Amino acid sequence: MGHFIGSLHHGTTSSIIDVNNVEQGEQTYEHESFTFLYEENELDQVFENEQYYVHYFGECYNKGKLAEKAGISSTNIAEIIAILFPQEKKELFAQISGKFIVTILDKQSETLYGARDHFGVKPLFYVERDGAFTFSSSKTEITKRYHIDKMNETALQHYFSFQYVPEPYTLHDDVVIMDPATYFVKEKAGKVTFHKYWKPSFDPVQTEKSVWINKIREVMFENIEKRMDGIADIGAFLSGGIDSTLVVSMAKEINPNIKTFSVGFEREGFSEVDIAKETADKVGVENIAKFITADEYVNQIPEIMWNLEEPLADPSCIPLYFVSKEASSYVNFALSGEGSDELFGGYNIYREPDSLRMFNYIPGLFKTLIRKVAMTLPDNMSGKSFLLRGTTPLRERYIGNAKMFEEKEKEAFLKTFNRTISYEDITGPYYDIISHEPLVAQMQYIDIHTWMRGDILLKAGKMSKANGIEIRMPFVDKDVFELASQIPIDLKIANNTTKSILREASRGIIPDHVLDRKKLGFPVPMRHWLKKELNGWAKRIIDEADVDAYVNKQFVRDLLEAHCAGKADYSRKIWTFLMFMVWHQVFMEGKYDFTQEQSTLRG
Repeated sequence: MGHFIGSLHHGTTSSIIDVNNVEQGEQTYEHESFTFLYEENELDQVFENEQYYVHYFGECYNKGKLAEKAGISSTNIAEIIAILFPQEKKELFAQISGKFIVTILDKQSETLYGARDHFGVKPLFYVERDGAFTFSSSKTEITKRYHIDKMNETALQHYFSFQYVPEPYTLHDDVVIMDPATYFVKEKAGKVTFHKYWKPSFDPVQTEKSVWINKIREVMFENIEKRMDGIADIGAFLSGGIDSTLVVSMAKEINPNIKTFSVGFEREGFSEVDIAKETADKVGVENIAKFITADEYVNQIPEIMWNLEEPLADPSCIPLYFVSKEASSYVNFALSGEGSDELFGGYNIYREPDSLRMFNYIPGLFKTLIRKVAMTLPDNMSGKSFLLRGTTPLRERYIGNAKMFEEKEKEAFLKTFNRTISYEDITGPYYDIISHEPLVAQMQYIDIHTWMRGDILLKAGKMSKANGIEIRMPFVDKDVFELASQIPIDLKIANNTTKSILREASRGIIPDHVLDRKKLGFPVPMRHWLKKELNGWAKRIIDEADVDAYVNKQFVRDLLEAHCAGKADYSRKIWTFLMFMVWHQVFMEGKYDFTQEQSTLRG
């Protein structure tokens, strides 16, 4: 799987890219103020005519519809875009269904346009430095070419809040990631400007439940069919949940021979392989499963981090790497169920507003008093969290699906802590837009703009790419979102469960044993491993990582000791530290060599 990098220069023909020294398999396109370099691979489609040079990096699922509109029969999406762009201009980006980065150079006006897909499946990094605007699908390409090795301390502080680096930040100073559903414009003599071409919104419509059920079934089948597109070597990831099972069940109707892939751990309670096998049997598809050991898990982390480019403390990232690796031995493409939870209300925390409903009837003065009293209670006292959550406005307590450290905690361990920086700097602008909507819709909106792109899509895209397999996610689609956005909240969170309407739409399509199971995702026995199998490894990472300028290591050691003593489950917090430390070893210390096919530890 390749990448691309482009550089625009203000009034100069110089380039940071030495086109006489490009790597094997790389291609270049040069213009008076623009240089574009990319690794040629199956995701690249390029087209040039007298007016435009178009490069499309990614996948398009509605090429046929766009080609018909353009009046041509080509399957080259770059050519289709070149035909449509003169009349459609920026409106064209919103019409593309897929995961993509597209660049369009108007050679006559010497203006460059670039766009990122609706949800941000494909990343677009950029830096403005030395009179140039340089952009790439790979952050590492930019940091290498500009020799950027300075830490962005604001981004680091946000990482310890979110367990990932929220966009538009990266941990490398000056390197930024462009928003999804955004395009840039660079005229020859002007500065780069950024513009939104699509903004998700919720517009609930009251209609019969049966109408929604039929529409969900129709849009999902259509999107799965488009992503399969007659491809023989396409498989599917299968867990024990509704989302992947619905995708597999519908995909089987299109390709009865589709293979499915699952991973798990041998420790009881931390594997959905048995459920996946049962599901595969009942659906009538082959299932190939792999069990991951603790040693396999941690031995792969440096290479996984190299592929991620940014630290991610979600333990389920590693199983996703292994299921992608297993699948790559059989297929080149895989369907997956990401995106359903954000769109259809699948996270258990979305039920919180209902559980806290009683606080809506308590006057503000009394809520303030209750909160003050709750803050004085011991941290392990039953009921403290309930009182604090009930008396704290949503925008102050909810920053996404997995809040990690509070401000007071970060101040205790983060040596670069800045009191003027808050996680509300990230979420506040989104709350300003969505504050009039029901609380659950607000939570969904925050997750779509933070957790979904910073965690869910990051790990899906990077872990599949690391293994040379292309992942396709039928739920991550603007048409699916537009349908889901019209479904009222009381149909999503209902019957004491989440994504209720999706469950009802799945009934009769997927096996009954999947419908009412508790959501697990990719469960990882991290809390057990850190006490035993991975304890020595964790201590070694803490000792060896050269992060003393940023983190109070004694805080981390004490946290690990308290976890091992059974005082509380601190595994996710410890893991957040460890993943930053490994990231620092990989990108800042150069401890690993990834120039060879198999990465090795230096020294």
